[in-house]
Amino acid sequence: MKTLVICSGGLDSVTLAHEVAAERTLTRLVSFDYGQRHKKELASARACADRLGVPHDIIDISAVGRLLTRSALTSSELVPEGHYTEDTMRITVVPNRNAIMLAIAFGIAAAEQAEAVAAAVHGGDHFIYPDCRPGFVEAFETMQRRALEGLANIALYTPFVRQSKADIVREGARRGVPFAETWSCYQGGERHCGRCGTCVERREAFHLSGVENPTPYEDPDFWIEACRKYQEKQSS
Repeated sequence: MKTLVICSGGLDSVTLAHEVAAERTLTRLVSFDYGQRHKKELASARACADRLGVPHDIIDISAVGRLLTRSALTSSELVPEGHYTEDTMRITVVPNRNAIMLAIAFGIAAAEQAEAVAAAVHGGDHFIYPDCRPGFVEAFETMQRRALEGLANIALYTPFVRQSKADIVREGARRGVPFAETWSCYQGGERHCGRCGTCVERREAFHLSGVENPTPYEDPDFWIEACRKYQEKQSS
């Protein structure tokens, strides 16, 4: 099945790209510059496309991103530190981001006669991001079926939507994904900060999966206390 992958350059989407390349016909990777402060992730997406031998397109929607200033990812708001599923992480939501990206990706897929668009939304995203939940995935696919009726029949492929981040790490390890060449940190510094929600999530996922973590962090131990505090809050 000819499949286009939306690839941010993060661990999840790079793992998805490797899975699609192994099990389907990977047509291209599509990435988006929406004005994110961690724009260096796009270099990881480019490296993934080169590794898999497929075209890579970076689509500039930064003019749209500038209007989505509620998010810490596209504004001067501080990126919160702590566990990924804390309420404080809601400030990292970019309103309607996935819907915007998917709509563009489906248009590209229709133009090149692909049969599916793949996105790496996963179970750990559900608490914070409404456009990563199964209900959104199902509704969006239905909407696109209507939008392209008589023109194309394109599926939305989200194999991780009910899996954990640790599950994705295990899958990536099985596929030989070079995790060191993926980028997760929302700060976008020289190294992963180790303190933002997505760094804590990444660190915890490697720990839970039992897979060695090759990622250098500015603060490699912060995640331990962040996870402890989160578990205490959950049990109280």
